[in-house]
Amino acid sequence: MFGMPVTKRVLVLLLAWTALLSSSSHADDAGSSPADLPRVSSVSESEPQPKAEQEGNAIGSGADGADAKRAEPSFNSEQKRKKKRSAMSWVKLQQQFPGSFVVWGPRGSRRVALTFDDVPDPRYTPQVLEILARYKVRATFFVVGNRAAKHPALVRRMRKEGHIIGNHSYDHAVFSRISRYAFEQQIWRTDWILRPLAGYSPKFIRPPYGEITPQQVDWLRRRGYIVVNWDVDSVDWKSLDSNSILINIKRTLQPGSIILQHAGGGEGQDLSGTVAALPRLIRMLHSKGYQIVTLPELLNKPEARGARTR
Repeated sequence: MFGMPVTKRVLVLLLAWTALLSSSSHADDAGSSPADLPRVSSVSESEPQPKAEQEGNAIGSGADGADAKRAEPSFNSEQKRKKKRSAMSWVKLQQQFPGSFVVWGPRGSRRVALTFDDVPDPRYTPQVLEILARYKVRATFFVVGNRAAKHPALVRRMRKEGHIIGNHSYDHAVFSRISRYAFEQQIWRTDWILRPLAGYSPKFIRPPYGEITPQQVDWLRRRGYIVVNWDVDSVDWKSLDSNSILINIKRTLQPGSIILQHAGGGEGQDLSGTVAALPRLIRMLHSKGYQIVTLPELLNKPEARGARTR
């Protein structure tokens, strides 16, 4: 090579240098690791994801979440529906279940029915029975099952003296606030207690506080019961005096009225006003030409749901 002319030697050196540089470049490429290479993104990684996926598909976020909330009824909305059902007026129930839900009797004749709730109570029930016997008046008593179990002799006395016995639940539960099973137990347990005492299965049901749902009325109707509330409220449960009780009764009294009073009370209730008002009420009704009758007489319905056993 050193014997070559200078020009040729320079040319050979340039070619050798170029080959060396090319070889070095290929060696670098071959030895590069994937981490050293520029990263090429896939289409799925480079495109923006939907908003819901970016936020982890969280239910309740965005418009889709709002729709999901609307589709699933909330507990509050169910409460409102129940409240609306239980608040149905008695007049509407009477129209929906004619003959099976009753608030008053026929308006065509001057007859009224005296009804007494929450019996038996040894403090007041005997006093009421004595007054009714003295005036030869028959009434309808709505009996609480667990009280009848404690004081069966008083229930037998009602029957013996010609009064009508109705079902007023087992322990004064609010029907519109309990389950269907609990409601049915309130009826059947009381019926089981009253059958041997009254001699029949009482046809008349009065829900505590008058609270009942259309579904419950329909259940009772299909089993031969009649729900009986009232159109005259004495409000005697407030431990009123006899004058106040009579004023309350006169306020809405008319032919066919069903009058609500109590011959049994809770702890702390004083029904002495009811006892004192009863003789005056009977005399007042008679003086106005009213005939005092039982519910079966007023409504022209039997007292028993099934055949009598006595």
